[in-house]
Amino acid sequence: MRKIKTYLKRFLAVSTCCVVASVLLCSCGSSSVSYKNEVDVLVRDMNDISNFSIILYDMDYEKNTFSSDVYRHKYQIIIPDKDGEIDVKETGWKEISEPNFKSHVNDMGMEVASKVDGKLSKAVTPAGYSQFVGNEKYGQWEDRGGSSFWAFYGRYAMMSSLFNMMSPTPRSYYNDYSDNYRNRGRGYYGPDQNGNKHYGTSSTVNSRGNTSKWGKSQSAFKSSVQNRVSRSTGSSSTRKRVTRSSSSSYRSRGGGFGK
Repeated sequence: MRKIKTYLKRFLAVSTCCVVASVLLCSCGSSSVSYKNEVDVLVRDMNDISNFSIILYDMDYEKNTFSSDVYRHKYQIIIPDKDGEIDVKETGWKEISEPNFKSHVNDMGMEVASKVDGKLSKAVTPAGYSQFVGNEKYGQWEDRGGSSFWAFYGRYAMMSSLFNMMSPTPRSYYNDYSDNYRNRGRGYYGPDQNGNKHYGTSSTVNSRGNTSKWGKSQSAFKSSVQNRVSRSTGSSSTRKRVTRSSSSSYRSRGGGFGK
């Protein structure tokens, strides 16, 4: 009887170890999914294009209890040509890694990569700053009440909406970016305003100029998504989305990429 009990204990111990090992293997397998860096893919696909901007246009995530959470980005690509015409393309949803999502959680509406005259940059900057604001081909600085602001020419007036510049861009902000950030590869979010940066996911620019679902749900996004990417929770599977305004693709001379 003692021998039977001893064998039984050994059997149970071995079985328990096998179960634990299986769980660990499953866990490792689910977390070892490899994701492409979608911005790098877009940059590679536009290798022969000398000028473009890639904007983080939208973000989406899906919480799962029994499998890996899903994170997605959607991008907007802006390509100017030598004649001053503008092509705009909105990508579909791109599944990305959690670290990638987390690293850009504050960058919605921002430019996450650009190429200007063949020179590539991945510094995070306000949309339009890399090659449109300050470029006399597209607009000019105007004095208003003792301060200078950027104004696009009439044929490019849609750029104010495209770049979510619903309020004038102060020259002091652009000069700060140009003097202290542009050539150093540093991300620029503008000055602090009431605890938020002027540009980016929770910016005053987004809250003022966007009446879309994103504009109405940014508080929920900030409290749930930003917490979610920094620590795990055990709630049942849900799906949430943060959405920028759904402006259609544009090409100033007609046509264009479309969606």
